[in-house]
Amino acid sequence: MEIKLIKRKSKTTNRVSLSLEYYLGYTKTDEGKIKHNRKYETLEYYLIDPARTKADKDHNKVYLEMAEAVKAKRLLASQNKQYGFTVEYKIRTNLVEYIKGLIDQRKNSPGNYGNWDSSLKHLIAYAGHDTTFEGVDKAFVEGFKNYLANTAKTKSGTNLSANSQSSYFLKLKATLNQAIEDGIIPHSPASTVKPAKTEDTHREYLTFEELQKLVKEECKFPILKQAFLFSCLTGMRWSDIQKLTWSEVQEMNGQTRILFRQKKTKGFEYLDISDQAARYLGERGEPNERVFMGLKYSAWHNQALEKWCMRAGILKNITFHCGRHTFAVIQLNLGTEIYTVSKLLGHKELKTTQIYARILDEKKREAVKKMPELE
Repeated sequence: MEIKLIKRKSKTTNRVSLSLEYYLGYTKTDEGKIKHNRKYETLEYYLIDPARTKADKDHNKVYLEMAEAVKAKRLLASQNKQYGFTVEYKIRTNLVEYIKGLIDQRKNSPGNYGNWDSSLKHLIAYAGHDTTFEGVDKAFVEGFKNYLANTAKTKSGTNLSANSQSSYFLKLKATLNQAIEDGIIPHSPASTVKPAKTEDTHREYLTFEELQKLVKEECKFPILKQAFLFSCLTGMRWSDIQKLTWSEVQEMNGQTRILFRQKKTKGFEYLDISDQAARYLGERGEPNERVFMGLKYSAWHNQALEKWCMRAGILKNITFHCGRHTFAVIQLNLGTEIYTVSKLLGHKELKTTQIYARILDEKKREAVKKMPELE
């Protein structure tokens, strides 16, 4: 298919309308006459003719470049269709509706779900509800990054933190990467745009002594207590514990091993767990049954976790994800090599695990400062 940019001068004004001509080849009639197949797309851009002033010339330059950019997109869509992409119609997929579909897939991962939902709200505030993938280019992506940095606000009216900016921006990048897999776009316009630099955040965790106190206290929901302590002893995330089935729990040479695919990273993991952790699995059920039957995310369960900690004398802001932090810090404190801890947590990069090592460094500095004065 050939695509040409067509200019048509108005007979009554000084405007030149712009449109695209699609040449779709030709057919022959029964009489042997050639019939050319063309279709046209009217663009919303126009040129000024004659362009007498500098403003007119600048106008023509900008709008001509925009028209050429649309032509380039249409050519790319046509080429990708030849290589198996159905971009010509999929590229008009609504961005907001597409992201809503991705969010629905994360309903069983409360923290991740909430983060995606917040990101979408900021995207709507930036671009509205009607944006399609056709309108998402590098300028759009950079504009969203700038919006998060300079315009977006939290519920309390403050600017977004660097970490929130980075997190919300990465959701857009993840969306575009998924759209490539779904054949909507051929490449991501966000591939060369970097998110805001993140800052180190405080990660709450329990000490071994605090963990012992929790074991002795009762929790309103026994399954919550069972699952949380299992997380503290294995480092597994809520999303992976919540969906864990007995088919993923195997016994090998007297050792309990969990074979599962991480919901967050999609990476396949096998995790050998201690006998102590295995006891929190309970009695084995059918292969397709969930191990922690009845475990769910709700405000009631969050409150129950908080009250359980308070009864144990723990006043920290503890969430279920703190179980994973607890496992990492305790392992490093026991002398486990950081590379091994990284593998146990299923981290793709060692720098992610190094955050926990810095927590221990801070504790060491605090301990040194507690040394009493000699004089």
